[in-house]
Amino acid sequence: MKVTISDVARLAGVSTATVSHTINNTRYVSAETKDKVYRAIAELGYTPDASARSFRTGKKKTVGFIVPDISNKFFATMIEVVENYLSAKGYHLIIANTKESVQREETNIRLLTAGLVDGLLIASTMDDFARFDELIPAGFPVVLVDRTFPMKKYTSVTVSNFQPIYRAISRLAGKGCRRVGLIAGLDRLSSTQERVTAYQEAVTDCGLESSPSLICYNDLKEDCALRCLDHLVMEQKCDALLVCQGAMATTAFSCLNITGKAKGLELVGFVDYDAGFYDPYYVGADRIIQPVESLGQAAGEEILRRIEEPDAPIFEKVLTSEYKPHPGH
Repeated sequence: MKVTISDVARLAGVSTATVSHTINNTRYVSAETKDKVYRAIAELGYTPDASARSFRTGKKKTVGFIVPDISNKFFATMIEVVENYLSAKGYHLIIANTKESVQREETNIRLLTAGLVDGLLIASTMDDFARFDELIPAGFPVVLVDRTFPMKKYTSVTVSNFQPIYRAISRLAGKGCRRVGLIAGLDRLSSTQERVTAYQEAVTDCGLESSPSLICYNDLKEDCALRCLDHLVMEQKCDALLVCQGAMATTAFSCLNITGKAKGLELVGFVDYDAGFYDPYYVGADRIIQPVESLGQAAGEEILRRIEEPDAPIFEKVLTSEYKPHPGH
């Protein structure tokens, strides 16, 4: 049964008019009452119809950004770029951190689309498009960032890593490597799936040893990097390692250098931008540099375009990362 505005009012202990004024920002409502209303909205999963007049006329000059991990330098940098861009356009930014939890993402989507923001940037952690799609009110401005779905219903801004990964594997093969281990991200994410596909195609085309045992997925546990290293370096005897995530690469390479296990091992790792910050961790390693600042700029531009032109055609912007071999190689 569809949740109604009356259900929200009843749970919050206020009138339906107060709920409406809170959502549409059409009259003063105290902070305490607003908190009650938004808590009720989140608890009940209430989703207003974004095609209603209030969503077309009552701009809040605010954008929401739902990210999976604010502690990750990739997303932290992107947030800063988006915020700077929106601020220059007279908009505010609200950040919601899901910690890669589908349930937290659902709650934040419901809360933010209930009248808090004019549009949403989302780096989704979901793998079920139908589940995601039913959370978005009809006509609500949304831009998918970094991660997308096979169904192209929403504007997206992403990065392709296929070519850089393919080039990296080809270079490793040319240096005589035979067993290249891969540390990937969460297997349900579109970004991870593209990276794994690029790795598999390159390994096959280069005639290298290919096995599911050479791929280790990141399950977000604190000791994941260490477990992946033990599996790929110690058990699988890999002679090269490709780490497809910046924070994981920093951790993995630091461990390898400290323990001396990096000796004789060819390394390739993702970085969030080309800076000397990474030099102590990426000793002798090739880099795949993510265009995170360009990604943030494009995300800001696209969400404002969707807000200002809600009927504009869906647009897919794909940036490309850069493969940068170590200068000593």
